[in-house]
Amino acid sequence: MIEVKDLSLTYHSDRESHLAVDRVSFRVEAGEFYTLLGPSGCGKTTTLRCVAGLERPDSGEIVIDNEPVSSVVSGVWVPPNARAIGMVFQSYAIWPHMSVFDNVAFPLRYGVSKTRSDDIRTRVRESLAMVQLDGLEDRPAPHLSGGQQQRLALARALVMEPKVLLLDEPLSNLDAKLREEMRVELRKLVKSFGVTTIFVTHEQIEALTLSDEIAVMNEGRIVQEGSPLEIYSRPSNSFVANFIGQSNMVPGKVSAASQNDGTGTVDSPIGALHCVLGAGDVARNGVMIAIRPENVLIVEPASGLDNIVEGVIASRIFLGSSVECIVTVGATDLRILAHPDMAPGEGEAVHLQLPARHCLVMRG
Repeated sequence: MIEVKDLSLTYHSDRESHLAVDRVSFRVEAGEFYTLLGPSGCGKTTTLRCVAGLERPDSGEIVIDNEPVSSVVSGVWVPPNARAIGMVFQSYAIWPHMSVFDNVAFPLRYGVSKTRSDDIRTRVRESLAMVQLDGLEDRPAPHLSGGQQQRLALARALVMEPKVLLLDEPLSNLDAKLREEMRVELRKLVKSFGVTTIFVTHEQIEALTLSDEIAVMNEGRIVQEGSPLEIYSRPSNSFVANFIGQSNMVPGKVSAASQNDGTGTVDSPIGALHCVLGAGDVARNGVMIAIRPENVLIVEPASGLDNIVEGVIASRIFLGSSVECIVTVGATDLRILAHPDMAPGEGEAVHLQLPARHCLVMRG
């Protein structure tokens, strides 16, 4: 449904040039919820704006529904209002001098193809009902709550029945509780419309809970692409491991590797650990072992398990559903999560298991 091929864009100023997007390629299938995830300045919003036609790339091609809308080589350039897209901006871009009804009706009245008045009224009311704003047609837009304004922006984007919906951090202005509620509503709403969606965010939890597919971006490039489970459980490099959630990163050197099951032994400051080496060649020097805090287990000393290390609880922080403990193992600190009823106290000695299937080896 959407295909981006070798997209690049450089911003120029009097003092410097900045490569914002560097040969980015990805494909979004029809009806898929696809997320561009990364830190500020990684190029995700610039990529989205190129798809929308708000930025003109230096190279590459963008295809929507099998029709090129931007191709530097072919000289194709379709303006934003002719791309059959709907977009929700981070600020929502709601017209403050208009009512709820007039905000949603605006693209129908002034779009490329004009809509009859009777059809406008019907489509606006249907769109507002879909986002649960029916009955508020006459209310001034600024008098809506934050969550209602977000849904108003969605109704305006969807009233044109676009082939593609582009969302630029639409939840970032909401408070924590409302943001959590709107995550559920947003995915349900988008899936009910069946519209192909590209979502931009720097919030990992939003990407993991909303997406069918995630592309993690850093310094203008996609560094890993996959399902939420793949991205979280099998990060391909240390950047992804640290950006998506938290990971303990332990340096080491591969001392043995199995040709059969993709595992091996890594010598590290906390001992020799049996690990998953991952796809491709892994250097025998300068590797990192990544393991999530929730995958480190407190065990009995005589458990007979592999990858057992001994340490001392250096600190603990109550997080509600869990307790985060920092365990000092030799000169290395490991972060673990324990159930509040089972968490040891500060200064207590503990034995930890780092299960081999959760110890992922990547290049340092």
